[in-house]
This record gives sequence, C-alpha cells and structure tokens, in this order.
Amino acid sequence: MRNILVIGSGQSSSSLITYLLNKSFSENLHITVADVSLELAKSKVKNHENGTAISLDILNETERKTAIKNADIVVSMLPAHLHINVAKDCLEFGKSMVTASYISNEMKSLHKEAVEKNLVFMNEIGLDPGVDHMSAMQVIDRIREKGGKMLLFESFCGGLVAPESDDNLWNYKFTWNPRNVVLAGQGGAAKFLQEGTYKYIPYHKLFRRTEILNIEGYGKFEGYANRDSLKYKSVYGLDNILTLYRGTIRRVGFSRAWNVFIQLGMTDDSYTIENSEHMTYRAFTNSFLAYNPFDSVELKLRYYLKIDQDDIVWDKLAELDIFSSTKMVGLKNATPAQILEKILRDSWTLKENDKDMIVMQHLFGYELNGEKQQIESSMVCIGDNQTYTAMAKTVGLPVAIATLKILNGEIKTPGVQMPILKEVYEPILKELEENGIVFHEKIVPYLGYNPERVTG
Repeated sequence: MRNILVIGSGQSSSSLITYLLNKSFSENLHITVADVSLELAKSKVKNHENGTAISLDILNETERKTAIKNADIVVSMLPAHLHINVAKDCLEFGKSMVTASYISNEMKSLHKEAVEKNLVFMNEIGLDPGVDHMSAMQVIDRIREKGGKMLLFESFCGGLVAPESDDNLWNYKFTWNPRNVVLAGQGGAAKFLQEGTYKYIPYHKLFRRTEILNIEGYGKFEGYANRDSLKYKSVYGLDNILTLYRGTIRRVGFSRAWNVFIQLGMTDDSYTIENSEHMTYRAFTNSFLAYNPFDSVELKLRYYLKIDQDDIVWDKLAELDIFSSTKMVGLKNATPAQILEKILRDSWTLKENDKDMIVMQHLFGYELNGEKQQIESSMVCIGDNQTYTAMAKTVGLPVAIATLKILNGEIKTPGVQMPILKEVYEPILKELEENGIVFHEKIVPYLGYNPERVTG
C-alpha cells in the first residue's frame, strides 16, 4: 500500500483525513496521522482499517525523519513556521509534500533542489490561500485565451457564521483562529491599486473603508482591504492591471463596530496590562478612557467616540459584556489584544449545533473585442457540523485532492509552487464541485472603480 503521512490533526484536517480514508480502498492507500497528541490523531482515524495514528513531536528529529522516510508523500498541517523542518527531510528522502500555508522565503529557497529531485512541493492549497488562487486563475486564463485584456481584479473571502446559527448583533462567530481575527490588519498599511493609482489605508482607518458586496441568496456583505494586494500582480500575471484589490468579508456593519476597539487601543498586542488577572471586563474597558470620578464608564466611552445611545454600535458593544463588573479577565500579564480575545470568545464561540459559512467572491473586469465586461464569481459553503465545518472542508479538501493527484502523477510539474497552473487547478476545482464547493458566475456591467460600493 502507498503511505500518506499527514502531520497535524487539528480542526482543519478533519475533511482532509476523511477524504483520504474514504479513497484508501480504491487507491490502495494507508493514511498515517501524526500529532503530538495521540488521542487527537486517533479521533481523526476512527479505527479505520487503512489508517494509523502515531504520536509525533515534530521537533524530535529522529521521530520526524523516521515517519517521513516511511511515507510516499507528506502533508504538513503544522503551523507555518514548522513546515521547513518537514520540507528539508522530504528533500533528503525524496518525498513530495503538500501544505496549505503561504510560501515562506525559506521554503522558496528549496525550489531548485526540489526541481532537481523531481519533487512537487505544493503550498497555498487550502482556502485562502488556495481555492482563491485556483478559482481566480481559471477565469483569468479563460479571459486571456479569448484575447481579453484584464482591467480589474477584486477578490474577497471570509469565514462567517451560517445564517441559521446567526444569533448575535455582530452577525459573526469565530470559525478560525480568534487571535488572527483580533490582530487582523496590523503590521503595515493595506496596499492596492484603483484605476491605475496606488492606494494605502493605515491600520487606524482600515475598518472605515469598506466595500459593499452582494451574494445572491445571502444578501449584503462588506469587505475590508487585506494587507498587501500588490504581491498578486506578478503571481497572477496582472502587471498591467488598473485595479487590484483583495479583502476580507464580514456582514455589513461589523467593521464600523470593530473600529471602536481599534480606536480604544484594545487590539494592541505590544505591551502587557498590570494586574490583568484581577481585572473585571468593566475595569479593562475603563483603563482606556480618561479619568472622571463623576461619569460612568458607559458615558465616558460614548462621549469619547461620539456614539449615540440609540446607535446599533452601542448595542453591539453592550452585547459583549465589556461593561460587566462581575466577569473577570483571569489572564496574567495579558496584552490588550489577549484580553479582548478572551472577551470575544465568551460571545463568539460556536455552540454545539452551530454551523459556519465560507463566502468568497471575485470580480473580473476585462476588455474583449473593444467591449468592457465584468464577471462576478461567488461561492458559499455551509458547514455540516462542528467536525466537518465549512472551514475544514474548504481548507482540507483541496489539500487532500492535490495530495492524491501528486501521488498518482497527475500533477507533475516539480518545485516549490502554488496552485496557479492549469494542470493543478482544473482537476481540483472539478472535484471540489462534486463535493459541493461551487462557484456561480454571472456577467454584470463593467463598473471599474465604483464609489457607490465604498462606505466610510
């Protein structure tokens, strides 16, 4: 049997492992799932006769090399900074590998050796990055093949709560790493192109410059700019494009309310708060407001940020219990961002029967035969349950499908890469459709930069 080694069995690996186990009989596979937690690995294998769970400390060189040497291909679902150890062992033992993470400079430096050894090191093959690359390149290549000239490319993606589980004023729950949600947008200005002009949005203004999106059957959403859209110019072959913008999707109104936390300083992760473990949520909120022995915390905050009492933003803040004098932070030497994450977990953690939702939309503006047109391509995926979430499906299935196609020699271009070649994206997108991850396209009037879609 051919042995596929999956390192890491976190939540996003559920659909990945199940897909491979389901294929194990017809494809003659044995799936070895390795994790520092043997119990977690066992929970994903579920006593399947073609699966084995093993305990693996990725920093233990002997354990790691033994597992990789015995595999025919390796899937790394580890945190991104740990992929490089796996990649170097894969080079040593002549194994191809697959990850869902962005290509690091260290990983990129292995390209030449991977090509020389005829190994495929496929990265960025999850959701975002991953499904976004493949679905975008499929349409962009189709436009080019017809002789069209790309004028505009906008791409948005978001992990949200499904409509049937949407029961808070923010229309949001955590479907991915909460820390990443709290720190989103930090680390430099968002950079993008609009009508040939370079644009920059600093962090403190990021959540007040949003674009309105319409997803048929699901209503209105908003998108805020990702950190660096410009790096996709050369990746997608869009060096001469006029508008290039990538953003994150939320429900309308989320960003305006989130901006309150930014203006207060609650998303700061650069310093710790004294005596944080003994603070109430109310004391934490008050610590960012001016001293006034006569005004309440609520009144000071409303005055400071000019929020009317009947503003929905005020109701959203109150819903999170940030004014509670009984709820305790309970975190020692915590940063403001860590405390905010704790507060949000109380309200935004998915309940047992909740479902999540992934929304992705691309806009392609182009000129063909002297006429300007625009394609709107949208995908919505609803999770099945807390194990097979929409996030787990849209991250794990592309990884699993790519792994099997590399093992079977259907994807064979060697080297460190992302899924932008037709030999990669065509078959994977086709199989994703069979698994319910479908993009729906429609032609809309070409609008270019449309100021009516911009809020704030």
